[in-house]
Amino acid sequence: MTAGPVGVGIVGAGTISDTYLRNLTAFPDVRVLMVADLDTGRAADRAAEHGVPRSGTAAELLAEPGVEIVVNLTVPAAHVDVGLAALDAGKHVWTEKPLALDRGSARTLLDRAARQGLRVASAPDTVLGAGLQTARRALDDGRIGRPGTALALFQSPGPESWHPSPEFLFRAGAGPLLDMGPYYLTALVHLLGPVERVTATGGRPRGTRTIGSGPRAGTDFAVDVATTVAALVEFAGGGSAQLLTTFDSALARTGLEVTGTLGTAVLPDPNRFDGVTTLHLLEAQKPEDLAAEGHAATRGTGVLELARAIRAGRPERAPGELAYHVLDVMLAIEESIERRETVPVTSTARTPPALPAGWDPYERTLW
Repeated sequence: MTAGPVGVGIVGAGTISDTYLRNLTAFPDVRVLMVADLDTGRAADRAAEHGVPRSGTAAELLAEPGVEIVVNLTVPAAHVDVGLAALDAGKHVWTEKPLALDRGSARTLLDRAARQGLRVASAPDTVLGAGLQTARRALDDGRIGRPGTALALFQSPGPESWHPSPEFLFRAGAGPLLDMGPYYLTALVHLLGPVERVTATGGRPRGTRTIGSGPRAGTDFAVDVATTVAALVEFAGGGSAQLLTTFDSALARTGLEVTGTLGTAVLPDPNRFDGVTTLHLLEAQKPEDLAAEGHAATRGTGVLELARAIRAGRPERAPGELAYHVLDVMLAIEESIERRETVPVTSTARTPPALPAGWDPYERTLW
């Protein structure tokens, strides 16, 4: 088995890369070797900010022999093309969500990885944060009994008020469902298992939006997707969840709750890595708060977990097949809205084991 840190290369030097780089350059079990971007000047700036030795084009990064994992932080429409190129270069892939914009290209990516003996893993890795992992361990320990129902809420007036270029969030492959849904649905699959079928409704109250900040403030743009989506999600192992994602609510609110035979767990925001879990138990006099137990790292945690899994020869906890299943669920929800009927989900995914409470991203385990 290869020893020493796992070499990592970042493709895509946009805003989110800063958080990834801040974490990955602090984890001893990985070594960031290069940053690449279509804008090579931006890649150079980002590399210099974080002490990364090289920067350049994606092609140059894929030719770097020390890079074992390509971290794909490109826009969603480029996720599959970049991932396929990385696989063809003999690299494992970590990709930002969503895995792809359609089932066919996602399946192509995963099937090629399997044929080549490589791995594709995918965000969100918020589910590996201390907040949701503490909740997961509590549910695994039976604190609320047998889970049966869940409630997942993401309500927002929309990102156009603060985002200087929000158009892509209102086009195919985004909207509140594909942009925020992966956080909630990934958490639900970790907690309740794979999804069997969905029944959904949705709408687009406004055909245009207006950019509210930045140099293009006041510019109108078209809305191409449903900006409110409500779904009944039924799980293969029994139980169900109600999911609401919206960019149309003046009341900004997030929530994730799971109810079992002994009580209800109010979980942290699934778009965060920390947060308190509150247990409301039927036989308890008052609620019980469970502080997040575990590491304090954020985005990039999943890359590290993948790196350690590769070295250990075990399955990673954010596998591409789970991301495919979540994508399949979201596309089935869109199809249910269009067809006005219940839609089966034909894919499935294994539920990864919880992280041990003492899992430490800052520990040196591969040297």
